Amino acid sequence: MCYYNGQKVSREEYIRLMNLEKAVMDYDFLDQELHDGFSYGNIAVIKPTADKCNFDIVQMEWGFIPSYIPNREEVKKMRFGYKDASGKWHQAYTTLNAKGEELLMIDEKTGREKMFRKAALERRCLILSSEFYEWRHIYPLNKRTGEPLKTPNKYPYHIGLKDKAYFFIAAVWQNWTDKDTGETVHTVALVTTEANAIMKQIHNSKNRMPTILPDELAWEWMMGDLSEERIIELATHQISASEMQAYTVEKEFKSTGTPGKAFVYAEVPELVYEV
Repeated sequence: MCYYNGQKVSREEYIRLMNLEKAVMDYDFLDQELHDGFSYGNIAVIKPTADKCNFDIVQMEWGFIPSYIPNREEVKKMRFGYKDASGKWHQAYTTLNAKGEELLMIDEKTGREKMFRKAALERRCLILSSEFYEWRHIYPLNKRTGEPLKTPNKYPYHIGLKDKAYFFIAAVWQNWTDKDTGETVHTVALVTTEANAIMKQIHNSKNRMPTILPDELAWEWMMGDLSEERIIELATHQISASEMQAYTVEKEFKSTGTPGKAFVYAEVPELVYEV
């Protein structure tokens, strides 16, 4: 879930976190309405400095790469799947998102830390977002029987916060080095939580949403010396549905050049905000 994100921030705007400000006017990459996660390109991330007294705005590759992945060839296999020498197909494993509830998990059988644990403990950051996109599944009725069909129609939604040009999404990052080439990149995974009342209507196939944090919690997530319990509390924070706004967009929104433009579908029922 949440594989498409917007970062449309004007050069005159500022990022505000607990009375600290950092101008964004020098960051040309903060002018992109749509990031397609499956292109595994760069996304703007707010990362604390080493002393946690300030923060930097950097570009990271969206798609967390675990340190045990040795090279780009293996990264490609992980992200897109592959067929081994025997002809067996191995499914792709997507690390664009990390479930907040599972960030600190340890494998019960082996006792080993799972993929995101160390990053959640030591390398928490924020993704700056102006909007994101999700699909709503609606099952049309069989004209003969009146029963819902098995295959749904999918309608994309543009989702943001009311009266806010941008907001902060919890994330974790990993510094990864290609052992063959020496290439080193920062990679990031967006943290998700259970869907609130609005997102349950929109992302009704998986009932998930990004972990959107208000300023105070965003600062705590990035800068705080947190217990494991508090990390999970913040990672699973659920913003109120009353603070959100959403509307349908064209199904081809990724290629229209105007992804945020509203488009009305007569067959799509309106969202219920008072739930």
